[in-house]
Amino acid sequence: MRILGLDSSGLVASVALVEDDNMLAEYTVNYKKTHSQTLLPMLDEIAKMIELDLKTIDAIAIAGGPGSFTGLRIGSATAKGLGLALQKPLVQVPTVDGLAYNLFGCKNIVCPLMDARRNQTYTGLYEFDEDGMHVLESQCAVGIDEIIEKVNGLGRSVTFLGDGVSVFRGFIEENCKVPFSFAPAHMNKQRAGAIAALGEIYYKAGKIQTAEEHKPDYLRLSQAERERMERNNGKA
Repeated sequence: MRILGLDSSGLVASVALVEDDNMLAEYTVNYKKTHSQTLLPMLDEIAKMIELDLKTIDAIAIAGGPGSFTGLRIGSATAKGLGLALQKPLVQVPTVDGLAYNLFGCKNIVCPLMDARRNQTYTGLYEFDEDGMHVLESQCAVGIDEIIEKVNGLGRSVTFLGDGVSVFRGFIEENCKVPFSFAPAHMNKQRAGAIAALGEIYYKAGKIQTAEEHKPDYLRLSQAERERMERNNGKA
């Protein structure tokens, strides 16, 4: 089974191919370029390096949100285009779930933090055991104070990761009442390898969709939509 993974939901652009629990290739870039400039060239480079015929993949796993609105649209358009052209199904993997999966096997509670601006974070709470990953708090868009309160309420050690760590580190250090740690550099951002690996699990469970059915899960309104609602006194 071959699963192509794509993630452009945040600052990182990442492409990977997983075949039967073996990652054949991963290309991840966290630099000052738009994902529209990087995603397809990265895929092309991987295909050349491992002599991949894209027609041989079984499905395309895509980080389906939340995240950067622009990044999600680029990833979604790329996945939909590939799905239509190759006639392959898509597997939509929640972005925060994929981020947490980087720390598979961690004994602590895992708390991904993505910067959602305005002191908000895209986050969730996860734990791992011999049966795999378990979702304690599904991905959501909340204030950093709200998720730290929930972490404190669990009374267990926690590991934070994601681009929100650098934004909220001071708040965490002042307000987190349980033992905490931060994931190291090679694990603390989105990786398409995790999206592809989770995608393989979801694919086997029948959690697939057509390219036509796929749409990103933004979790909240865009800034333009919020401003329009404010002008209209809260009415959409």
